[in-house]
Amino acid sequence: MSRLDKWEPEDQGFWDSTGKKIATKNLWISIPNLLLGFSVWIYWGMIAKFIQKLHFESVGSENFFDFTFMNNGQTYSEGAYRSLLFLLPAVAGLSGATLRIPNSFMVSICGGRNVKFMSTLLLMLPALGAGIALQDHTTPFYVFIILAAISGVGGGVFASSMSNISFFYPKKLQGLALGLNAGIGNLGVSVMQFLIPFAITFPIFGTFSGSGYPIGTGADAPTMFIANAGLVWVPILVFFCVLAFLLMNNMPFHKCGSTPVAVAKYLWLTILGFAGATAGILLLIFTFQVENIWVKLLCAFLAVIVAVPITLLCMRFLTPKETKENLQDQFGIFKEKHNWVMTYLYVMTFGSFIGYASAFPKLIDDVFVKAGSDIQTSNYIWIGAGVGALIRPVGGWISDKVGGAIVTQWSTIIMIGATVGAGYYVSLAMESDNPEQFFMPFLFLFILLFAMTGIGNGSTFRMIGVIFERDKRGPVLGWTSAIAAYGAFMIPRIFGIQIKAGTPQYALYGFAGYYLTCLVVNWWFYARKNAEIKC
Repeated sequence: MSRLDKWEPEDQGFWDSTGKKIATKNLWISIPNLLLGFSVWIYWGMIAKFIQKLHFESVGSENFFDFTFMNNGQTYSEGAYRSLLFLLPAVAGLSGATLRIPNSFMVSICGGRNVKFMSTLLLMLPALGAGIALQDHTTPFYVFIILAAISGVGGGVFASSMSNISFFYPKKLQGLALGLNAGIGNLGVSVMQFLIPFAITFPIFGTFSGSGYPIGTGADAPTMFIANAGLVWVPILVFFCVLAFLLMNNMPFHKCGSTPVAVAKYLWLTILGFAGATAGILLLIFTFQVENIWVKLLCAFLAVIVAVPITLLCMRFLTPKETKENLQDQFGIFKEKHNWVMTYLYVMTFGSFIGYASAFPKLIDDVFVKAGSDIQTSNYIWIGAGVGALIRPVGGWISDKVGGAIVTQWSTIIMIGATVGAGYYVSLAMESDNPEQFFMPFLFLFILLFAMTGIGNGSTFRMIGVIFERDKRGPVLGWTSAIAAYGAFMIPRIFGIQIKAGTPQYALYGFAGYYLTCLVVNWWFYARKNAEIKC
């Protein structure tokens, strides 16, 4: 039976006899589904990296993936082409973040189990679609834009997943449970960055993998089966979709109705999320050719400012009466001051993690790799995201012991130092004829930066669990994660703009400035001696 009859996790007797077993089962099915969501959502940075490699290194009669999108049919310059490909992770990031808005409130409307299996089911579309599109090097760029947008389903599900797990566990275990769900779920980024370079080296699916593309020239040139970057996820998604459908549970106090009714509500809310995301994506695309760097940055922020209210307005006015009433109750979090404070802080932690994870593979190639370089970036790109994901439960566990605000404070200080240091080595690499010599210190600082985002992810979620009561905790967790996910859009977009300008270090210095403001905000509201709320 998918729907539970009773759920009282704060009742120790109920928890020991029944609750713990059910909560654990739902947690450990939720985690791999969330991992897969992150994998498909964020793999556009990897796909862009390999498309770029094919375009520049496969020399012959055919120019692979010679996109002329929004360039009047003309071939892009090298800098413009590199910047164009940053649009793929940026679009996926914008879509995923926007879809987190309806996902923030979906669990109470559709049921946690229903949201989980439906989101996993929908992820098969961009996975299979990318596998087909990548087999044809003449596929128009707009097809990849559409697929990247659909993959945002994987980013959106994080909000509903965290909200759902928060309902299963008592307050004293929130830090660890949410840390495990998010941390191992986030590991999907690292798993993806490790798996894809391996999967594309041979035809895993036989003829379904396509004929592949040669890397370089000559009879002995290796073949890249880039279609596998999408196809490899399809059978795994099928398995865990079925598992979620059969074994996960809906809460008794959520008004989700029967499974067909819940699925219909889920699909409609997802469509409304796509409406907001599409508005932002169109603004992003039609301003891509703007040359002024400040106008480009403004347009990136405007894309978010457009997407969020459109999505909220659609949810407010274009949903059935019962759903409207449920949403109205949940929208009460917008009157809570600390909802906005924690949103600002969580953008720093999770927004940085997911943004850097999305941009990292291409950033390394664009800054440190030149023709004839000995750096094998595939050996390194998965480490940072892996460290950030795995250490997240540690951040939650430490925060349960000493307080989330203290952990957030110290992790922020280290983030500032690591970001400034990474920017310094990027500046040296950009000015050098031998940028490889600066790669290892840059890599060390970026891994440290990833680690601190993971620690901060765990600590800020623990802070939310303490600050808010159960009825508000889920929606707040969902909302903060929704807005923070725009980091997956903003960071690749800002790096793309700065790469074209030749000054990617300025992006990192700007991020460090933002972290400094977060340090002050956290200290004022939660960490100082006479703070409003000690958490």
